[in-house]
Amino acid sequence: MCFSTSASFGAGAVLAVIGVVTIKKAKEPNQILFAGIPFLFSLQQIDEGFLWLALTNNYSAAMKEITTYIFLFIAQVIWPLLVPLSISLLEKNGKRKIFLQVLVFVGAIISVYLTYCLINYPVNSKIIGYHISYSQNYPASLSIIGGILYVLATVFPPLISSFKRMWYLGLSILISYIMTRIFYTDYIVSVWCFFASVISISVYAVMTDINNTKTA
Repeated sequence: MCFSTSASFGAGAVLAVIGVVTIKKAKEPNQILFAGIPFLFSLQQIDEGFLWLALTNNYSAAMKEITTYIFLFIAQVIWPLLVPLSISLLEKNGKRKIFLQVLVFVGAIISVYLTYCLINYPVNSKIIGYHISYSQNYPASLSIIGGILYVLATVFPPLISSFKRMWYLGLSILISYIMTRIFYTDYIVSVWCFFASVISISVYAVMTDINNTKTA
């Protein structure tokens, strides 16, 4: 998380518990990927907790590079593909599913591109104030289109879903992204991932809604 070591580990622990409970709520194989979202956020927050240790203690400085890459890999490679894919698997409405499958394709494109960037361009992390700032020297010429594709893949799938509570989830993520862009521009990767991880707790409510809809 963007504020401290203990906050990151604490958030990770809470999300892990919620993730396990949510996964147990999955009644069909196509629900497991979506239900596992809080658990994956847990791993990301715990990883950033270790990054905090690496940045604040000399004895753990060797962890800095690997924890930086793990965090960015989850944030920039896994999420843009996992979000639209997991929601697409749940969708039963034909037209909405087509739109979601298009976003899966968009997510795959941005995931491949960001994987290439992580491999070929230098990245770094450092503490500025009470936040971790990630610097990524990716091609500037593609930064705008890359950002648009990333938002399309990670923010809009819940807004397209036919499940009502999923729409609330998408709106919350969109608002948190806008607020992060306005107030935490230099720390957007870390801060927005924190907001999204907290919001992902509502995945449990969405799973309840999905199961209630199936039994209604």
